[in-house]
Amino acid sequence: MQSSPLFQYARSRFLRFVVTAELLILTALAFSIFSRMPSSNALLSAARSASPSDSARTEEKHFIKWVDFTVSNEALRQALRLDVDSFTSDCHLNWIELLAYLAARYGGDFSRYRAADMDALAERIKGGASMQSLTENMKYYAYYLEAYTAVLGGMVGAYEIEEPVEDGSVSWVTKYGLKAFSPIAKNFPYQDYDDFGVSRSYGYRRQHLGHDMMGQVGTPVIAVESGYVEAIGWNQYGGWRLGIRSFDKKRYYYYAHLRKNYPYHKSLKEGSIVQAGDVIGYLGRTGYSRTENTNNIDEPHLHFGLQLIFDESQKEGNNEIWIDCYQLVQFLQLNRSETKKNPETKEYFRVLEMRDPAVP
Repeated sequence: MQSSPLFQYARSRFLRFVVTAELLILTALAFSIFSRMPSSNALLSAARSASPSDSARTEEKHFIKWVDFTVSNEALRQALRLDVDSFTSDCHLNWIELLAYLAARYGGDFSRYRAADMDALAERIKGGASMQSLTENMKYYAYYLEAYTAVLGGMVGAYEIEEPVEDGSVSWVTKYGLKAFSPIAKNFPYQDYDDFGVSRSYGYRRQHLGHDMMGQVGTPVIAVESGYVEAIGWNQYGGWRLGIRSFDKKRYYYYAHLRKNYPYHKSLKEGSIVQAGDVIGYLGRTGYSRTENTNNIDEPHLHFGLQLIFDESQKEGNNEIWIDCYQLVQFLQLNRSETKKNPETKEYFRVLEMRDPAVP
């Protein structure tokens, strides 16, 4: 039934009244709520009082997140020689600074390395030029200096070491030079090649982030640098493995696939302090198994790895920085720790003790 015009008009007026009334009620309600809220100044004050801790939590940290260490054995040896030979002179050359300069010049690519380039740099510094003036227009010198210091910072310096004398005794002498050691003891043979980045498939497909040194089971494994034992025990990938952290916490040395039944030097436990050149374990072929103390590696070898840590967030996870150690290991052949075997315990010990000032 169709409504009359009068009814439609009245209905329209009624609806307008209802809507208007609702708007008035909502306005009053909103005013009441707003009056109970803190002022804008109070909100700003609260925000300011909370901001220091909030910003501290959210502030982005700035640290090196990637390093491609390509310095050649030849460049390392030349830089070391220039550093050591100039130690007592008025112009002491810093081997890491020399390498960082060339890295900035080469764009990090040491396939371009020429000994003449380093000699020319050394002569300029001896002639009075400062490294600061030589590098002021090198955009990436500071990066390479920090990165290479993280790799090499604990390897050269002053130290005390025993030396044999004619009567068969030993005396302590102070020296300056290479105080890091090869991971394999002196007079023990091994073979290696540059295998960094090669594919591995046990467990899951991944890159090989270390350097394999093939040798005989039981070969003494040596601490490359002084530090403390941060990890010791079984890992299904590395078998019996050992992790030693440098005292500046920039380097983590990883030794894996150690010998079945007797992987470590008996003196070691988590937290133990080791000197560079100490015997820390024995080469083996454990690993690639969830079952502890299992030999499942085909060829006996030491997996030696070096991780760089600029921030603790990089210690474990997807942000880890592992470097290619092949050239570094060739360089460390300059200093191999001589060992002797205790016939009763079958344990190996270093022949000449050392005192490293880096050890607290």
